[in-house]
Parts: sequence; structure tokens; C-alpha cells
Amino acid sequence: MADQKREKKAPSVHTGHRKRTKDEFLANGLNGLPDHKVLELLLFYAIPQGDVNPLAHTLMEHFGSLAGVFHATPEQLMSVDGVGYNTAVLIRLIPAVAARYLQANSSFDGQLISTWQFRELLLPLFFGQRSELAYLVCMDGKSKLIVTKKLGEGIADTVRITARKVLETALGCNATRVALAHNHVSGVALWSDADVDTTLYLKPLLQAAGIELVDHFIIANDDMVSMADSGLLKD
Repeated sequence: MADQKREKKAPSVHTGHRKRTKDEFLANGLNGLPDHKVLELLLFYAIPQGDVNPLAHTLMEHFGSLAGVFHATPEQLMSVDGVGYNTAVLIRLIPAVAARYLQANSSFDGQLISTWQFRELLLPLFFGQRSELAYLVCMDGKSKLIVTKKLGEGIADTVRITARKVLETALGCNATRVALAHNHVSGVALWSDADVDTTLYLKPLLQAAGIELVDHFIIANDDMVSMADSGLLKD
């Protein structure tokens, strides 16, 4: 009986696709890569085998944009068919690593005296955040940074800045000048009436303790506004 010849399977159009995509990235970075392909490149490392292109498109359509994918919660990500625990962890890791990188590249030698210096310090702290956060920037009498402390974290515009927490934080690091900062997850860098009321309530309390409130910054995405620059903190 003659041996049967084994038919060779035709190579798939996806054969070598992963390596080609990786080589393209190493040669040119993300320049020229559409967002779904950037996401696909990331998915290679969460899903070792198979074609992840359909999943990349599904995620983009579901969350509306690449930023929307990165801003999604683990629960929201895993509600998408094909996204498991490892994939959700890897996707959430990207904005967290980016924020850490930005913080690591921020350096402050000398005084914090301009809005732009505060901007460089603060924006990395709020990068990619979906919840509202509040921070207190603590400085010495010459406006040199001592430490930046998180005051609280809420769920979409519900963070509370309490007078006791602010005073304890400022006194705990021997600050003589402080600045408040919190973000608006709505994407609008504009203070609310409650923001102004809280700031004006805190200013004399801090002053009675020998601490000057120099500013309150509102941050949304990469935009930041200063209450001091707007004249709201004038006596």
C-alpha cells in the first residue's frame, strides 16, 4: 500500500504577524501605528497564542478609544468576551507605569514658586486616574518642597477634603506653606462653588496655625487651573 502524502497546510495570513508587529515597533516606535494595533501589540503579552486583532477592535469599539480602554476598571474590562484576569491586569498596568515614569522624571531643586512648577509636580500624580483624588503639597518657609501627601480618594467627584486632615498633614511635616490640589474626573478644569467654599474655609484655619495656603489647583486630564492666579485667594 502506497504511503499517503501528507498535505502541507497553507500558511495563514497571520503567520509571523506578531513578530512583524514587534519589529515595526522596535524600528519606528508607535509612529504610524493605529490605536487598535497598539492595543494588539500589548495583547500579545497577555494572550500568548492566537489572533488578538478581533479582540483589540472589540475593546476599541466597546470603550470608544485607546484612552477609554486604559481608563476602564478591571471589572469593565473582564466583562468583554475574551478578556481574562491577566489581560485586565496588564491593561491597567500601562497607565500606572506611565504615571510612575512621569513622577520619576520630575525633579524639583529649589523653590516651588510658579504655577508651571506646580503643574510639573502635580500632573503625574493624577495621570490616568478615574477617581477623584486630593493632595496637599507641603513646603517650608522658602517654598521648597517637603513632601506631597494624598489627602483622600473618592468615586467620581465625591472626594472630601476635611480641615482636620489638612491641618494634621501640614503640621505633621512641619510645613509653613501648603497648596491643595484635586482632580475633576468630568474632564473640566473649573472649580465648583463647593471647591471655593472649602478653600476659603481652610485658609484662615491654616493661617491660625502659622501655615499659609498659597493655592488650590483643579486638574482635569492635562489641564490645570489655579485659584490664586484667578484672584480667589486674595484677602
